Amino acid sequence: MTLEDVKKMDTSVITAAVAGHVLGCDPHYIRLEARLHPEKLGFPVIVIGKRVKIPRTAFVRYLEGDFMERGE
Repeated sequence: MTLEDVKKMDTSVITAAVAGHVLGCDPHYIRLEARLHPEKLGFPVIVIGKRVKIPRTAFVRYLEGDFMERGE
């Protein structure tokens, strides 16, 4: 899966598995950071119990370098 594939999706959120595939890392580490240090990821995350969801458009903007600091 590529960033272009994520852009074409019609869902509002993606999973850590999708994000990990695009980033080339193990999704487990995304899930851990989302729970322990979400501010370190650089893109917003939603943690619901054991599940981690990532807003798709914010993830895309982050990877394209078009993001704002948290709280702005």
